[in-house]
Amino acid sequence: MPNITMDDVISAQASQGLTAELCQLAATGLVKMFDSRRQLFCDIYNRTDAGMVSQGISRRYTMMTLLGLHRYQHSGHSSPLPIEPILNELTRDTGWIEGAGDLGLLLWTCAELSPDRLPEIYRRVSAHDALNRFDDAQQGATMEVAWYLTGLATACKAGCTDLPGITEQITAARRILEENCGATGIYGHLRRGGRITGLARRRIGSFADQVYPTIAFARLALALNDDEARKMALRTAQTMCRLQEPLGEWCWHYDSAGDRIINRYPVYSVHQHAMGPMMLFATAEATGSDFSHAIYKGLAWISGNNELGLNLIEPSLGLVWRSAYLKRADAYADAARRLIGSGRGAAKVRPQIRYECRPYELGWLLYAFAGK
Repeated sequence: MPNITMDDVISAQASQGLTAELCQLAATGLVKMFDSRRQLFCDIYNRTDAGMVSQGISRRYTMMTLLGLHRYQHSGHSSPLPIEPILNELTRDTGWIEGAGDLGLLLWTCAELSPDRLPEIYRRVSAHDALNRFDDAQQGATMEVAWYLTGLATACKAGCTDLPGITEQITAARRILEENCGATGIYGHLRRGGRITGLARRRIGSFADQVYPTIAFARLALALNDDEARKMALRTAQTMCRLQEPLGEWCWHYDSAGDRIINRYPVYSVHQHAMGPMMLFATAEATGSDFSHAIYKGLAWISGNNELGLNLIEPSLGLVWRSAYLKRADAYADAARRLIGSGRGAAKVRPQIRYECRPYELGWLLYAFAGK
């Protein structure tokens, strides 16, 4: 990691003030994204000609948001919404679980919010053989398997180390992730090997495919004092910091075999203010490394230090606009420019802002920064 200069310290102090404001903004904004009748958060909160409109519901986003609200509450603030009824709705009927990823998020949520529920939930959903039953696990989907491993590791951290088959499930999940990881710590999107179709998806991984395995291995390192898991987390975190763009952007797609960025765009605000920091804070906790420079540099991107010079924070609505993106033809041209080796840096086209927000983005923001 680079040395921290006085300018960085000043920037860090300013960023800490910004994160406090962002946490307040997130807590306020989430209320508008909540369906009180169904006790679940929406899928998309979108700007339309008629104003902001909630679309659909998402249990995945609800779990991520609950984790953030719980951490916000435990940092000394009042949750803007009662947490217990939402968790009750998620656990009342688990027929909505469609994959190991869903199950992992539920275990992660219960382990942090209500660990006493874990044994019953674990048995009810037959978690002991989840990796053999669900399609996302059979495909070796990096993000979903990482959620599952994080759920298992967090269960162990909460003291539930004797759940049936948990040791075997941890071993199998980490093996999938280890196989999906390239030599420098970049993960592909799916399990390696198999048919030639889908080769690119196995080799190329999104930023989320880097974030969640790193969190999973960092959590496993803390739960089991596992040095190999600690090394896995540190390697990926260091590689991501090395590939961070000059304005602090976390890019969208990475090549696990070529150790390079494939697509810069879209640049998602949630990567800047939540998921990147989550990955680096988790690794710092597990390894003692300091990633402050990369965290604050990335955070500055949403507040105007970006190629558009625009502040994506919208205090009047309690949200951060979702992303800067390119039209499809421009995105292909930007990717081609990288593939032929014209180097890092800004694209030759001007991105646009996607005027929507999703509740998990604000939930993960709270999870990353509440209490820090």
